Amino acid sequence: MKELVIIGDNFFKAFFAMALFKYNGEWLQERRGGLIGAILNSVVARNEQGSRVARRGRRFPRNLLKPRFFRWLLLLLAVLFFCVFATFVLKLLSNGNEEEKHLPLSGEVLEQVSSYDPPLTPPKSKRRKQHFPCEVGLAAAVDNILEPKNYMNFTQFSLEYVEREVNPHANSPRSRFGGYQTLNERKKSFLARNQTIHCGFVKGMSRLSSPGFELSENDKAYMNTCRVAVSSCIFGSSDFLRRPTSRLISEFSKKNVCFVMFVDEQTLSKLSSEGHTPDEKGHVGLWKIVVVRNLPYLDMRKTGKVPKFLSHRLFPSSRYSIWLDSKMRLNTDPMLIIEFFLWRMRAEYAISNHYDRHCVWEEVLQNKRLNKYNHTAIDEQFMFYQSDGLRKFNPSDPNTPLPRTDLCSMYPADVPEGSFIIRAHTPMSNLFSCLWFNEVDRFTSRDQLSFAYTYLKLTRMNPDKPFHLNMFKSTSKIIQASVVVISSTSVTSQ
Repeated sequence: MKELVIIGDNFFKAFFAMALFKYNGEWLQERRGGLIGAILNSVVARNEQGSRVARRGRRFPRNLLKPRFFRWLLLLLAVLFFCVFATFVLKLLSNGNEEEKHLPLSGEVLEQVSSYDPPLTPPKSKRRKQHFPCEVGLAAAVDNILEPKNYMNFTQFSLEYVEREVNPHANSPRSRFGGYQTLNERKKSFLARNQTIHCGFVKGMSRLSSPGFELSENDKAYMNTCRVAVSSCIFGSSDFLRRPTSRLISEFSKKNVCFVMFVDEQTLSKLSSEGHTPDEKGHVGLWKIVVVRNLPYLDMRKTGKVPKFLSHRLFPSSRYSIWLDSKMRLNTDPMLIIEFFLWRMRAEYAISNHYDRHCVWEEVLQNKRLNKYNHTAIDEQFMFYQSDGLRKFNPSDPNTPLPRTDLCSMYPADVPEGSFIIRAHTPMSNLFSCLWFNEVDRFTSRDQLSFAYTYLKLTRMNPDKPFHLNMFKSTSKIIQASVVVISSTSVTSQ
């Protein structure tokens, strides 16, 4: 019996070895190797009759274990990691490219900056707070409103603008849209007096030089006829075209208000492909499409600040202007907006409060946390402002120089939302707009970082010449962001 068991055991071993040879050597040859093949080959290796099969089955795994394979694998992974890292760094640094960098600061200012707070560390993201829209009591119809008597009786002085100047950098002959304002010229420009200041559109001494933001003569002639202007812009095909809600705009405003959308040639091509082809008069709905050529900045956000801040220069005959970011849709008659935010409040400049952040310190941290701009450029701008007297905002301070508003019992803040601006083209309003633009031109395109500093410095240097600013909470009904009604939660910082 014992001998039979031994014979039977040898028989099954021999049969199993033959089966493995047949499977590995002739059946499904493409499956040799891998995990299953390695297991089968390890079993066959124990049997003398399967030595040939073992050699064939272990040939491919042995190649995988060679040091040369691992060296090439590690090299490939290192190259891929370097490419991803380099792409991230270049994208971060592109926000502060050489052309858009600020003008050099003086040694005296740099010494003051070095003694101030070190750069802030961005906080971790936090859950979004719940906010609610603020309803406003607009007039029932345009026929029921009337401009107040002596409304334009604000601070009076005369402003002229630098048209041409010599480029101080001999190795850079091209003109610069914002010009080459010195720190001494910058300081004097904050005085509300008769003066000539930098305010964009600065040409070089050569008659052939152009600072950029070129418009056709027909568009210039059209814009020169506007008395009230509603404007927006899309550059670099960065957004969709949102038309004002025509049925909510009065016939009076359709005839007397200019609705101008500034675009570049790339955006115009995209709009046409989406079915927004301008008619024979250049209109898409209520928007008059104005094409801008030779953009003054590589940074499209900074280029967008030109129509945002310099409407008094683009519409030289206009008395009032309304700015909307391209993410907004106008849902209310512009004359009702002017009546409520300017005439009724006796203000010459109105801008929406930020829905969440009330201090520029918070805005600096948020911009760095979201990598909105080069961190070094943000830190330099922020420390420069601290060295020139900018202090933390305290909402409980009854002596805060920022304006209070009774709208929805909103306490003041020094960070604007910035996507909705209503202006009377008064001297102080025009001066503030030029000053704010110059800060964006000199430093970063994040205009919310420079708003409080510009306003506080202007009022501090002109204590006897008030600037009537109305900061209000983001409102519903007036404008929409895509489909969502604008409230304190639906808008995002530009």
